[in-house]
Amino acid sequence: MKSFIKILLVLFGLVLFGGFAAAGAGVYVFWHFGKGLPDYAQLAHYEPPVMTRVHAGDGRLLAEYATEKRVFVPIRAMPLRIIHAVLAAEDKHFYTHPGIDLIGLTRAVLTNIKNYGSGRRPVGASTITQQVAKNFLLTNEVSYKRKIKEAILAFRIERAFTKDRILELYLNEVYLGSGSYGIAAAALNYFNKSLNELTIAESAYLAALLKAPSNYHPVRKKVAALERRDWVIGRMAEDGYITTTEARMAQADDLVVENRADAEFVTANYFAEEVRRDLYDRYGEQMLYAGGLSVHATLDPQLQGIAERTLREGLIDYDRRHGWRGPIAHFDTTEPLSYAQQLDALTPPKGLGTWRLAVVTALDEQSATILVQSLPEDQSRPEGASAPAAPLQATIPMREMKWARKWLKGEYLDAVVHKPADVLAIGDVVGVELVLSYVQAKSKGKDEQTIEYPAETYGLRQIPEIQGSIVALDPHSGRVLAMSGGYDYNASEFNRATQAKRQPGSAFKPFVYLAALDSGFTPSTLILDAPFVIDQGPGLPKWRPANYTNKFYGPSTMRLGIEKSRNLMTVRLAQSVGMEKISEYAARFGIIKDLPEQLSMALGAGETTLLDLTAAYAMLVNGGKQIRPTFIDRIQDRNGHTVYRHDKRPCVQCEAVAWTGQEVPNVPDQREQLTDPTSAYQIVSMLEGVVQRGTGTRVKAVGKPLGGKTGTTNDSRDAWFIGFSPDLTVGVFTGFDEPRSLGPREQGASVASPIFRDFMKEALEGHPPVPFRIPPGIHLVRVNAVTGLPAHSGDRDVILEAFKPGTVPTSNSLVLEGDGDSEEGDGAMPAAGTGGLY
Repeated sequence: MKSFIKILLVLFGLVLFGGFAAAGAGVYVFWHFGKGLPDYAQLAHYEPPVMTRVHAGDGRLLAEYATEKRVFVPIRAMPLRIIHAVLAAEDKHFYTHPGIDLIGLTRAVLTNIKNYGSGRRPVGASTITQQVAKNFLLTNEVSYKRKIKEAILAFRIERAFTKDRILELYLNEVYLGSGSYGIAAAALNYFNKSLNELTIAESAYLAALLKAPSNYHPVRKKVAALERRDWVIGRMAEDGYITTTEARMAQADDLVVENRADAEFVTANYFAEEVRRDLYDRYGEQMLYAGGLSVHATLDPQLQGIAERTLREGLIDYDRRHGWRGPIAHFDTTEPLSYAQQLDALTPPKGLGTWRLAVVTALDEQSATILVQSLPEDQSRPEGASAPAAPLQATIPMREMKWARKWLKGEYLDAVVHKPADVLAIGDVVGVELVLSYVQAKSKGKDEQTIEYPAETYGLRQIPEIQGSIVALDPHSGRVLAMSGGYDYNASEFNRATQAKRQPGSAFKPFVYLAALDSGFTPSTLILDAPFVIDQGPGLPKWRPANYTNKFYGPSTMRLGIEKSRNLMTVRLAQSVGMEKISEYAARFGIIKDLPEQLSMALGAGETTLLDLTAAYAMLVNGGKQIRPTFIDRIQDRNGHTVYRHDKRPCVQCEAVAWTGQEVPNVPDQREQLTDPTSAYQIVSMLEGVVQRGTGTRVKAVGKPLGGKTGTTNDSRDAWFIGFSPDLTVGVFTGFDEPRSLGPREQGASVASPIFRDFMKEALEGHPPVPFRIPPGIHLVRVNAVTGLPAHSGDRDVILEAFKPGTVPTSNSLVLEGDGDSEEGDGAMPAAGTGGLY
């Protein structure tokens, strides 16, 4: 008996010793491997990378910026079905274990011992918490050391965070294949559904992917994917999440994936790039590509479409007026490859857009026979036209080549085209566009009529060399509603609306006249239109500005000076007002920050961007209120909190969720007043005269109240038109990227104003004509348009002129003659050149 007790005591001692030894070993392991582990507390503030999305004004998607296309969904918003599927597949005891599942671990150890030497992959027993520790804090190294560290971190994470937070991190971070980061992105990419739309079978499949996405591809490894999915469904039934009947029905479902539906994008590449730059400057690269910002842009998709189309058409029209520069390429007829093979191997040049490449295979007196390159699948044809799968034979009729007179240096044209051979040669590769009909002009006894072309008739096309830009904005808020910075973004990402600094020419003149109106002048003030010479100093030539017509018109009203864009009158006015004041106005309206105080600057010799100049015109039509152009209305962070708002006006009453009879909110106007509202209206009225009687008469065809100003620089290098309706301001710039003359007869009136006209005609279609708003204090008086004096009975050219109180002229008005025979006062010396011309 004593021996038995002694044996028991020895055994107890050994067990106790072993227990202490094991505990000590465990403490040592935790101490040794727990040193230097990553700080798990960082998970408390962890936010997975989420894409930034930019939406246009109508809510459609404009752009996405992301390093990982992830959709973050809080755990409270996840349906129980997907959570149950994940728990059944990955961690049955997740809500009860302390970070390590001892039962599962024991089962895995026994299984691995049993399979030892069989060549089978060891079975793991990682809990969801351990996977969070591995994915967020450790590497994917396969070793017992990493597993120990993983377990230690799992214990620590469980003590620091709730189970829901751990599961939320896991389900939003895990990679599920096909570019899907997070369970919500996987639901969209595999089934084109949100989480709450998933069936039991679909939820189980996504949970099955957690083990190894590449092993269960729904197409390439469909059998394995179905087996794993059905296993998950069975586990869900075993754990009581679904009934046996539901499980059988789910397992009977086929595994059918559906590609994610393409979001309806708005295409506005130049605009989207400006938004991206703005976001980058505000928040940096990390926030832009991973911060999950929701950006509400100012873009109006309808106006954007009009802007891009009218700009392209206007540039093409100019280009066709100046002739044919030759084929894109030429195929050697001795080449062993056929024309079709050579054509298919040719990469279309950037800027070709929806046009296509074709090679000339034969010529006759009336047409060119061509072989047209096969159409890419993602490129559309005109409605009613089918797309060929291979190169096809077609024709270019003579009618579609008559414009293609040979281009000559200086933007001149060679001889008239009489036959196709005057333009093309066999083997020439050219751009073409399918044409369905042409308009036959009126003839004797016949009205204008549309004639249909035979099938597969194409027109000869040429990618323009000229570039341009267009901006449309709300004059009351500065919101940019549309913008295109060039002919084709794919050919050139340089934005000529915001990045190109060019001379505005006569488009700057309204601000010279505005400074004069604020200085006491009136639209009827007479200014001498006569030769003007300035001595620039010893050794320098005299400066002799001239009118575009090289004629002089004697005393003329200030209104006439701006309507006809008279340079000599503008210079005399600037000399009288003082260049210091004009320079200050240029800075005040955001046109040019430090305009040199030289008389030539009054003719637009300084440099500015189209966006800045258009915004300045907007401040004229809105009554002289300061605005700042913006591409963004509002920015929200990933949690929906507004972090930026362009409209900063306070309005507590605006937060009402419904109208219950309360008064309309009174929102304060916090815009700074930059000029006298009456002066601003006088300029608007004078610019309306530019459209009615001056250099912008092409715009009259719109048939709505419009004002604006042409601008042309020396040698016609740049052509502008900036104009407005009462509620829309639009600017157009045209010119070559490497400045050169647009041609001897080209001006802002012929190149830029037709683009403005076509844009406004379509943008304002269906809108009632709205007159320009007249501020208090303005008196409208009937005056003689030539003399500026109050009209008398029998006067022919009578207009309504806007005057401030007490400024209506009399017959004794003086003529501003200026002092052009001596050096300028105040040390303001003219620069070389005349700046603006027309």
